[in-house]
Amino acid sequence: MSAIPGKVVMLAGGVGGARMAEGFARALPPGSLSVIANVGDDEEFYGLRVCPDIDTLLYTLADRIDRAQGWGVADDTVKALDVLRELGAPAWMKLGDSDFGLHIWRSWRLAGGASLSEITGEAASRLGARAGIVPASDDRLRTKLLTDQGWMDFQPWFVGKRCEPKVTALRYEGATEARPSPHALQAIASADLIVVAPSNPLLSIEPILAVPGLIDALSASRAPCIGVSPLIGGKAVKGPLARLMRDMEIEPTCAGVASRYGDLLDAFAVANVDADSVVDLQCRGLAILPTDILMDGPHGAERLAREILAFSQTLKAGV
Repeated sequence: MSAIPGKVVMLAGGVGGARMAEGFARALPPGSLSVIANVGDDEEFYGLRVCPDIDTLLYTLADRIDRAQGWGVADDTVKALDVLRELGAPAWMKLGDSDFGLHIWRSWRLAGGASLSEITGEAASRLGARAGIVPASDDRLRTKLLTDQGWMDFQPWFVGKRCEPKVTALRYEGATEARPSPHALQAIASADLIVVAPSNPLLSIEPILAVPGLIDALSASRAPCIGVSPLIGGKAVKGPLARLMRDMEIEPTCAGVASRYGDLLDAFAVANVDADSVVDLQCRGLAILPTDILMDGPHGAERLAREILAFSQTLKAGV
């Protein structure tokens, strides 16, 4: 193998996934990174297609992200949302004015017959993203949650209800019928390394893996696959993962996260504090990288990416 893998593919969604993608984009030569993005969070607002995970990746990789909140465009205004609120429209989903511009453009292009993959690739190029961004599928796929208030769509639960309703089951509506994006399949086929970002496994990664052709392609790849834990000492850096896992009776630990990925992973990066808790995984053949997985800004994300890239050279493809 070369000192640095030639082509890296990352599965990602959410703020943690975008931060990890930025770290790899900084650590790799241009054109080396492709990010397969979750589309299970996508929603229609005011007749517009909104793709929160794709958009967070776009804004982060183009250095336009509001770093204080981790999503949205830096220094954006909300005048359009204020007008909608004044007119009596539901305004619980905070969409900035620049954000609206992207959603209008995306919806216009979709109406003209372009695929979500084509649109996302064009947006990444025009906005100056430092990596390729590929939707997991161009077909409709939506994460649904069974809560103590009944079945809910993801955004009303996550944003509208602030993750408060207890979740007992998940389904990825449309996943079994969805076809993988051809661009995603091409990226996986040429990958020298596959990385599963420290995203929520239940809400961001498993919707990707639920697309039949994608899991088949990932399983067939001879590239080593390294996961990064989204938990540190049983707590999520951001988001409802730990509580969600407990509510669904899944062990809220690094081992519990790794178990969700079955045989996909060859290695797992965990926080130093969690190293002793994954000994069983190591005994079962999973290589473990204990390190500081907290990404403190772009430089911290780049430092972690370089550690993972170096660690990947100790793994044999096809393990």
